[in-house]
Amino acid sequence: MAQPNDNERSGHIGPNSLIQLVTALKQLGETEAMERLFADADRAAWIETPPSSMIPAHEAARLHQGLRDVLPVARAEAVLALAGRLTAEYLLAVRIPRPAQIILKILPARLAASVLMKAISANAWTFGGADGFSYTVGSGVEAVIKNNPLCEGLHAEAPTCVWHAAVFETLFRALVSPATQARETICCAQGNDSCHFQLIWDKKSSSP
Repeated sequence: MAQPNDNERSGHIGPNSLIQLVTALKQLGETEAMERLFADADRAAWIETPPSSMIPAHEAARLHQGLRDVLPVARAEAVLALAGRLTAEYLLAVRIPRPAQIILKILPARLAASVLMKAISANAWTFGGADGFSYTVGSGVEAVIKNNPLCEGLHAEAPTCVWHAAVFETLFRALVSPATQARETICCAQGNDSCHFQLIWDKKSSSP
């Protein structure tokens, strides 16, 4: 497989960040909000003909953030959470080989988490931008996205990266432990330089 060049890596994100957003909006019956959202972003054509390759990260950010302008915050976050789950389900169906999934499911949770995070890290530029992705595996997992592109220009008092958290949680529930819970603890939208996500599958676990 050809390796992405620097231009593809820099400032771009995978198209599922918007493809599954459209699907989530349709499934939740928010077609009016969807049409307004994409029209405001001057990307109405993407509803029926979404891009099939990497897109500029600021385009995805404008759509993810714009949801809060066309829907109440709680409803917008419900859409983003569903879009994140759908993205993870796509990865499970298309991108992660079935034999690998079988092996991960029979490994001890901590070992499965280490293997899965290594694979995620190798492809992190497709959903986290090119500035850096890191993780720590302990009693749980802490994943860190530096300068998260979906937060660019966003300012909020609370963590906002519902889509990323849902992607992580769905993948971990399928491949590591069905008890996994994911939450964002630190967010770029709060003025930080990184977004931190905590994944825990044992209620007795503390932060990594």
